[in-house]
Amino acid sequence: MFSLASLSFQNSVNQECFPQETGRGVGVAPANLFDETILVEPQDMTKQPMPTMDLKAGIMLLLLAAVWGGSFFFGEVALSEVPPLTITLHRVIWAVPILALIVKFKGLSVPNTPRIWGAYLVMGALNNAIPFSLIFWGQTQIDSGLASILNATTAMFAAVVAGLLLKDEPLTPKKIAGASLGILGVAFIMGPSALNEFNPSNLAQLAILGATLSYAFAGVWGRTALSGQPPLVNALGMLAGSTVLMIPIVLVMDGPPNFALSAGVWAALLGMAALSTALAYVLYFAILARAGAANLLLVTLLIPPFAIGLGVTFLGERMEPSAWIGFAIIALGFAVTDGRLFSYISKRKPQQAE
Repeated sequence: MFSLASLSFQNSVNQECFPQETGRGVGVAPANLFDETILVEPQDMTKQPMPTMDLKAGIMLLLLAAVWGGSFFFGEVALSEVPPLTITLHRVIWAVPILALIVKFKGLSVPNTPRIWGAYLVMGALNNAIPFSLIFWGQTQIDSGLASILNATTAMFAAVVAGLLLKDEPLTPKKIAGASLGILGVAFIMGPSALNEFNPSNLAQLAILGATLSYAFAGVWGRTALSGQPPLVNALGMLAGSTVLMIPIVLVMDGPPNFALSAGVWAALLGMAALSTALAYVLYFAILARAGAANLLLVTLLIPPFAIGLGVTFLGERMEPSAWIGFAIIALGFAVTDGRLFSYISKRKPQQAE
């Protein structure tokens, strides 16, 4: 969830965070990310060399997919006692002090200019408050595994939004084709009945797609308003901004939060904040520095299996065949947008001819 935002709001990585990456354009985080949350825009593999994915980076990538996939599971558990908007507040507010300690430990300075903090408020709305709330509400009507599959369309839609709004991210035929396949996958999951009847399940699926579009616009906003800031500081500012936004919304819509919750629900809420949000940021930036943005995008396809596995094992969920077929189509759309598979095939053909 935190995972799947196209957050390229950091074009240059600060020397304090990733010395080996200084001067190199990269994206910044989920999920979502967040949740969920990908946090970098798809790269054209034919235009630049791809950093190596070593064993350590691969293990971290699997761990990142697990904690991001776990956010859907945690959300499903928390919904048994907590309304969606309040869950969103819990997720961001408890992650703030954890990330603040990490930022302080790294010796990073937090900006104090009104312009930057205004940008953090907008970023918090687009990348946390809006998408988290939509996804959690969607999970009141559909299973967590299905929500994670729909959320996997973020990378393709983000590429299209960036292509439309950013001059240095042209809208290429590959991006259009990838997004089209993503829409086809979603249409297959929703089925033809969505055209002639409307039910809460259909509305929930549309809410998840609304969250992916919010993530996509967050990426564009970050690129234009927050580039040049240390990535972990941006993450902290964004979470603080979303907390400020969610407190009055929750008080008006849900009333004061109830803290008399079961141990399982508290574990889910804190796990979502500490693992699926704070730890996810740390893993995200570590993988980004070690393996590059292109390899990091692979987490998009790893999140749904983890979310589905947790849902099936602990929540008794069951994925319909149409959901698996839809996920395969979405995965194909990702492959087209990413371009890596086709680049590999084109390079193999001359070798086979020899």
